[in-house]
Amino acid sequence: MSRPPGMNEPEATTAEEAAAQFEALRPRLVGVAYGLLGTVAEAEDAVQDAWLRLQRSDLAEIEDLTGWLVTTTARLALDVLRSARHRRETYIGPWLPEPVETAPDPADTLSLADSLSWAMLVVLETLSPAERTAFVLHDVFGHTFDQVAAALGRTPAACRKLASRARDHIETRRPRFDVDPERHRHTVEAFARASREGDLEGLLALLDPDAVLTSDGGGLVSAARKPVHGADKIARFLIGVNAKYPDQVKRITHVNGGLAVLMLVGGEVSSVTALGIRDGRIRTVDMIRNPEKFHGLRTTRGH
Repeated sequence: MSRPPGMNEPEATTAEEAAAQFEALRPRLVGVAYGLLGTVAEAEDAVQDAWLRLQRSDLAEIEDLTGWLVTTTARLALDVLRSARHRRETYIGPWLPEPVETAPDPADTLSLADSLSWAMLVVLETLSPAERTAFVLHDVFGHTFDQVAAALGRTPAACRKLASRARDHIETRRPRFDVDPERHRHTVEAFARASREGDLEGLLALLDPDAVLTSDGGGLVSAARKPVHGADKIARFLIGVNAKYPDQVKRITHVNGGLAVLMLVGGEVSSVTALGIRDGRIRTVDMIRNPEKFHGLRTTRGH
């Protein structure tokens, strides 16, 4: 297998060299697995399993260690993804991906491609496991269709069709949000302030009339079991949630390359809210409250 773009490390010949190359590749491998799974913990587990398999393998038989590690990690993540589909059918309430904090220090975050924005991750959840794998490996991480074929156990031609189908699906479903940083930040800050202060009129001025709120508590904390539709219902829902935490602290941070609102209660993260904003109005409110989905934050404490 040929080496992915940007990967020019010499191939390992000893166990020590293999270990060093694995560590150098780890951020990329976690990024690949996270793109397939949408959760940090499962992505890290897949990468660790790939390492264990490497330790049991004969290095002399591996012609391209980089390709071998990417393919093995992708296969392991794909197996988890297929089983996760069944688990999510019994998940309590809506399921949202796990947010990854990508600021202020990029060195502290996963190696995520720009294409793995929050909006992209949400759309990826609507693809089949095979389509998602083909798209993430080829379109996001730049691997060849020969490498995608090795991971999926299909022909390169079949993988090309899967990626094309996924691309068309994503193009149709991915929302078009504002990209002006200053305008975006102004809206996010106004949302954080209005929700914290219980300002109904302020929230209604920010929310699109047809906005949708999705709240993921996983059955572990209180959350809306179904999406909330409409600006008025969303505003009142947010005010009700925030009223329960009078000592809350709101903090603006970057999640998956975009701004999001952290709510801290007692110094610990209580929720992460990602907003989809277009023409200065909030179209989507994705609120992650499941405490098991805070692995991707630089810290779960407010210091």
